[in-house]
Amino acid sequence: MISEQNVPKTIAPSTKPDLKLLTIGTATIACAMLLTAFPAHAYVGPGAGLSLLSALWAVLAAVFVAVGFILMWPLRKMMRKRKANRETAKHTATNVSEHHNS
Repeated sequence: MISEQNVPKTIAPSTKPDLKLLTIGTATIACAMLLTAFPAHAYVGPGAGLSLLSALWAVLAAVFVAVGFILMWPLRKMMRKRKANRETAKHTATNVSEHHNS
């Protein structure tokens, strides 16, 4: 006698579209649309390019200055601490020498 547990069940074919195929198709269509250039029939003067370049330089300069300040922060803190320690040592040495002279 054959039990139902030993009989393999058949898997019904999926009715949903294959997601991988849909994604590849969508990516192909998107790439084709992006690579196809249509004429704009418009004039872009040199002023627009110069303003774009100046804006780009401003953004790059702001990023470099921000990174520079972040990187210099520990160095500045260390220098301030060293200066405070020197002033404290100088002040302490002055007080000790005045105490010995009295």
